[in-house]
Amino acid sequence: MSNILLNVNGIEVIYNHVILVLKGVSLQVPEGGIVALLGGNGAGKTTTLRAVSNLLAGERGEVTKGSIELRGERIEKLSTAEMVNRGVIQVMEGRHCFAHLSIEENLMTGAYTRTDGKAAVNATLEKVYNYFPRLKTRRTSQAAYTSGGEQQMCAIGRALMANPKMVLLDEPSMGLAPQIVEEVFEIVKDLNSKEGTTFLLAEQNTNMALRYADYGYILESGRVVMDGEAKALRENEDVKEFYLGVGGGDRKSFKDVKSYKRRKRWLA
Repeated sequence: MSNILLNVNGIEVIYNHVILVLKGVSLQVPEGGIVALLGGNGAGKTTTLRAVSNLLAGERGEVTKGSIELRGERIEKLSTAEMVNRGVIQVMEGRHCFAHLSIEENLMTGAYTRTDGKAAVNATLEKVYNYFPRLKTRRTSQAAYTSGGEQQMCAIGRALMANPKMVLLDEPSMGLAPQIVEEVFEIVKDLNSKEGTTFLLAEQNTNMALRYADYGYILESGRVVMDGEAKALRENEDVKEFYLGVGGGDRKSFKDVKSYKRRKRWLA
């Protein structure tokens, strides 16, 4: 593994002082990598991203155990603004755009923390339009009147306006048509290889995520139940059976698949 940019070490997250959501989650994101957090609804993917970007407080959540380090520095106590200054930006699920603003005005709100002058910001805007030509075409349209795909692109584009080192992407495929999902992931891959942007993405579409990520972590009920190189996970029989919809039979959970297989081996 190359240099570790983000190191999440055994974190527990509790909501409203009582509900334990994450139960000792550990993961690493290398500089310049694309790492996917996988798992069903309620597995803890969004909570993990919010713990990293320090957005838990607004949800009455807190990290009660473990540590989160960015380039070796503990970041649990930093504000969201301080996280942005360190180059970490989260794109929330559900394509949060300012509905009454135009696409270009939305994009420009992403640059408000920049201190490197107008010319540099305009250069980034051109770069964003280069990656998202559809946004350039729609740049004067009010965000409320653009498609779901365009809003998702706008949300990612706005994050890029801050010149981030790492983007946390929450459920980028949610509610989008398959060809638009593919387009979004192609752009992520492009940004990663050309700009060196690191991505940590939470995604229910396991198949798509594992095609584009380098490494994946599968979460279930707030724990990491499996991790590995994306290619190895794609070829893993249990992952195929439970997450990629290959193989028959209804399974309640991935853990059941594993214990069932162990039992079968033991009986044989």
